[in-house]
This record gives sequence, C-alpha cells and structure tokens, in this order.
Amino acid sequence: MAKTLPKTDIVTVGVGWVGGIIAAELTKKGYKVVGIERGKERSTEDYFMAHDELRYAERKEMMQDMSKETITFRHDMKKRALPYREWGSFLIGDGVGGSGMHWNGQTFRFLPYDFEIYSKTVERYGKDKIPAGMQLQDWGITYDEMAPYFDKFDAMAGLSGEANPLPGAPQIKYPTPPMIETPVTKLFKEAAKKLGYHPYHMPSANLSENYTNPDGISRGACQYCGFCERFGCEYGAKASPVVTVLPVAKKTGNFEVRTHSVVRKVLHKNGRATGVLYVDTRTGEEFIQPAEVVIVSAYQMNNIKILLNSQLGKPYDPKTGTGVVGKNYAYQTYLGRARGFFDDKEFNLYGGAGALGAQIDDFNGDFFDHTNLDFLHGGTMHITHLGDRPIANNWVPPGTPTWGKEFKEKSTFYANRNLILAAQGASLPFQDNYIDLDPTYKDAFGDPLLRMTFNWKDQDRKLQKFLGDKSEEVMKEMGATHVLKGGDDIKDYDIRNYQSTHNTGGVIMGASPETSVLNSYLQMWDCENVFVPGASAFPHNSGYNPTNTVGALAYRAAEGIEKYLKQGGSLV
Repeated sequence: MAKTLPKTDIVTVGVGWVGGIIAAELTKKGYKVVGIERGKERSTEDYFMAHDELRYAERKEMMQDMSKETITFRHDMKKRALPYREWGSFLIGDGVGGSGMHWNGQTFRFLPYDFEIYSKTVERYGKDKIPAGMQLQDWGITYDEMAPYFDKFDAMAGLSGEANPLPGAPQIKYPTPPMIETPVTKLFKEAAKKLGYHPYHMPSANLSENYTNPDGISRGACQYCGFCERFGCEYGAKASPVVTVLPVAKKTGNFEVRTHSVVRKVLHKNGRATGVLYVDTRTGEEFIQPAEVVIVSAYQMNNIKILLNSQLGKPYDPKTGTGVVGKNYAYQTYLGRARGFFDDKEFNLYGGAGALGAQIDDFNGDFFDHTNLDFLHGGTMHITHLGDRPIANNWVPPGTPTWGKEFKEKSTFYANRNLILAAQGASLPFQDNYIDLDPTYKDAFGDPLLRMTFNWKDQDRKLQKFLGDKSEEVMKEMGATHVLKGGDDIKDYDIRNYQSTHNTGGVIMGASPETSVLNSYLQMWDCENVFVPGASAFPHNSGYNPTNTVGALAYRAAEGIEKYLKQGGSLV
C-alpha cells in the first residue's frame, strides 16, 4: 500500500525547465514546492573532464532508460506498433534538469503567425488553403500577450543574440551580444546577402560574455569547447535549469527535490486533483504526495502518458477527430538540407558551441507568399559551428566508395572541408498523427506504454523539398565544390534516424475545451488545479527550436498558478 506524505502547496512532475521555472517563481512567493524527478541529481561537477563522445553522444548517457520505459511506433492505424528499442529520432532526457541539460542552446521565440496560425492563414489565403485532415488551430493567446514572458526567459538565461533584419520580424533586444563571428558564419552571411536574403546570428543560451541575471545568478562566458548537444556544460555557460532557476528555488528553503522517483498517476476526484502517486525506483516503495496544485512538467511524451494513465481529460479519437489528449502530435521536418564539400577552403570545425551559428528566416512562417505553393508555413535555414566530434562526423562527397584507400584519403582531406546548411521546418498537425496508450505493451511498473502513430504527409515532403532546393542554392553561392542535397523523394518517417528532439503536442492549449486540453495559463479545462506546461501544449510545431516558447509558457503558467492559489476556479 502506498504511503501518504504530508500535503504541500505544489507538486511538479519533473524538474527540468518547466518544473524549475515554476519552482523558482512560486517558492520566491513563499509557497512550498515538491519536485518529483525520475532521474538522479545533477550538477556542473558531473561534467568535469566529461568530453566523452562515445559515452554521452553515442551511448546516450543522459537519456531515459529504454529498457524500463519506451514508446511503441507505427506509421498508420492499420499497422501494429512495436517498441522503440534504441534511441534514434529523438532523445528524452533523464535526471534533474531534464532535456534542458543536454540541449544545444539554440533559443528562438515562436512567431506571431504561429500563435494565430489558423486565423492568419484563412485571412490571407482562405479556408481552402488548409488541406483535408490538417488540424490547424489558434493557441488561445497572441504573440503580444506572450512577449513579457519571453522577455523573462531571455533575461533569466542571458540570451546572446542580435535583431533579426528580416522586415516584419519581431525586434528583440537580447541581454548579451551575439556569439563570435567565425569564417563559417561569415561565409554563409555573405552568400545569403548576395542572394537577397537577411542573415543574422542565431540567439544563443551559450553566453557570449559573463552575465548576472535578475535573480543574481552569475555565469561565465562560453569556452567554445564543442561539447554541448547530448552533454552537460561543466562551465555553466550553457543555460540550464541546474545553473539558473533551481539554485533560486533551493535558496528559498521552500523547495524539495525527490530524485529516482517516477510518477505513475495524478490522483483526482470530482474534478480536482488530490496529489500524485509515485514509485521510488531504488526501493520499489510507492508514495502519495498530496498537493493543492499538481504541475505535470515532464517531457512532452511523458506528460501525455501521465494524463492518459490517470484518466484525466478525454482521450483523442483519430477516427472522429474528437477528444483532446493525444491530439496534434507534431515532430519537425529536418531533411531539406545541403552539405557542401570545399576543395579550396579549410575550416576549424572542431571548436564551436551548440548555438554558434547564423541563419535566415526568409522562408520561415508566413514571411513569404504561399499562394502558389502546395504547403503551409516554412522553416529556418542555418549554418552552425557546433564543434564536429570525430566519431559521428566523417563525411565524403557523393560517389565516394564507403571503404578502402579512396574512402580513407577523402575522409582525411574533407574532415575540415565540409559544411552543412540545415533547414529546420515546421510540422503541422494531421488527424491521423497522434499519441495514445498501447493496448499490448507495458512499462516496468505495469502501466501501458505510449503508442505513436505518425508519418510524413505531402505537406512535409513538399516543404522539405522546397527547403532543400533553397539550401542547395545558398551552399553553391558559398563556393562548395560538391553539394549533397536533401529533401528530394522523402520516404516514410524513420524513427531510427536522428533529426531533432523537438516533439510537441498531445496536451494542447486553445480557446475551448472542445478542441484543447488547456487554457492559455496551461490550466486543464477538466481539472482546475492541474497545470500542464511544456511542448506538449503546442498545437503545432514551428520552424524554430521549442525551448524559448516552453520557458515563456512556464512563466505564464507560474503566474496563473499563483492566481489560482489565491482565487481558485478557471482562470479564463
């Protein structure tokens, strides 16, 4: 029998960016917060001398243990889903700080178009522009309403960046200057400008200079070591929950973190949550943590799983399009790219940082006319100087043998002579791309696994081809001798091929309970003292990385939670 613990004001299910921001904001106001974290405690000391590509990048040291909990996957409803046994297309973080520990630090605000995508699309192109089966909907909040929360996240993280020169793009003043210009970013910018585009340095959570944020947290500048994505930062230069918001919460004395603890269910009765049921994975003991407010703040996938296993909210039915939990799962298109090989140029590709790069937004959102195009939205086109580690980076021009003398010679020659121009595209929701509970497979605790049903649509394939063509154009202008272009003839979505960890949707926000799980404060329509911030709240995915929008929504949720604790009831 589960042991019932003393009641707290707030319990968070997960202690990453969302749980950390909410803990920091509410403990400063005097509220007691308990954070339940499935993984272990983490600190910058864990990463001293930890530049081990095999351990972290290839063997996924910081990711969720798939032998205990995974997902099942299929391309369509006619097929049987099978368990995902090896990390591939996306990576779910584990431990205090969550995926906010192993991210690259590329930090963008979603566009005004994103928050009102249905209204703005219909206004400009008419309803017939939206293809059958595409479930576009507005978010129930506008960019202007979100702007103050974006500002709070930027100031907390100390984002380094510069204004986007594209006409019509939001003008953002970042707390710190952009990261350094390199020969790679300079070459890209010059080529893009010659083609009439508007390049700029991407906003970075890897600090360009020493910085102290409004909470008094001081961090040092990035050292450009090249070990960001899939790694923790031993300098603390990369913004993460462990070096920004969690120290603030802990300093108040009002915050407690319980590690190695997996939440199985949110307990509820008569439309109100009473707390959570969790398991201490070291002992197998079960506990009930009562709370006035429950915050489901885990990774996007786990948020959906917890709600479905808790029987909170109406599960989505893809056949009728009714129901809401599991609806609008969206990934990210990332195959419309171009890799260039340079016979006459050599670069230092082993130094770098996770968000050191430049990009254009000329083909993102609705900045360009889609009237004669057979897709909606778009994507960013960017060149990054991440620091190419030796195991995963061994590119040779098309037509090179995959072994033997010629392969070795070209591998050596092109090791510092190849660049990739990546195009990260939006993923828009469709009626038959969704998440539910698997009827066959269970996790280590006996709960059903999540089942993902997802595949690329014509929308995705055409967008990726368009971005691939544009990427090739810029790469040729940069002077590449050989160009390997992506985006053509996109096959089925391959869950084994890593693209991004930008999973979104499934517990979406909106303007009504008929079409969404959450209101604009990320409060559940069906259970007023449950809030579910995170990328699971996105009704679609943009051409940008999600973290800045996740963080801004977490600040808004924290504001809403305080209002709820004072007045109760629905906040909208």
